[in-house]
Amino acid sequence: MPIVLTQLDTNEVLRYMGCPPEKAGEALLSQVEDCARELLEVVRPRWNWRTVNLAFEEGGVRLEGGLLLPGTALKAHLAGCDRAALFCATLGAEADTLIRRTERLDMARALALDCCASAAVEAVCDQIETDLQGKFPGCFFPFRFSPGYGDLPLEIQGELLDLLDAPRRVGLCATENHLLTPRKSVTAILGVAAGEIEQIKRSCLGCPAQGSCHYRKAGGHCGIS
Repeated sequence: MPIVLTQLDTNEVLRYMGCPPEKAGEALLSQVEDCARELLEVVRPRWNWRTVNLAFEEGGVRLEGGLLLPGTALKAHLAGCDRAALFCATLGAEADTLIRRTERLDMARALALDCCASAAVEAVCDQIETDLQGKFPGCFFPFRFSPGYGDLPLEIQGELLDLLDAPRRVGLCATENHLLTPRKSVTAILGVAAGEIEQIKRSCLGCPAQGSCHYRKAGGHCGIS
């Protein structure tokens, strides 16, 4: 199903900027709203997915086809799941181009655009997650889990992209440093369980940004926990 973004949650954008929404002044709110409109005019969300069976091993979770997703965090997270929906999503190169062009003119605006793009790709993933859940009626799902979260390494990005045929289907690749390009993109694993599972919320404990999180330094959180 095509993904269409018509608006962004300005509170989410402000959180990405490290500003509690209730402390944002009118000038900042106006800038965020203006940047959100500009970003939404250029983004071209694309995504792809596939279902795989899961096998649990001592070293992690083995996907159908042979790829091992190492570590303990994902293994615990997928407990009770016998399948998973793998997906990738990107806003497209247009978002990166807009941010880079703005960086040469106005760094403050470029930051706002970057945070708008981060909120946008999360909104795209939320839509995808809802769509995928609808394809497995009667099943139960933990939240989506991405490389870099907990102890799941970024090094698996390229192999996940290959499984999803992402370079050809959505133009999404990984660099030698395992970063996604276009930059505002995501790969994720959504577990699928036939029976009820323990519902665990995303938390600061497993977040890869825990050590440098602006929200935690300010005594708050990003809103996902």
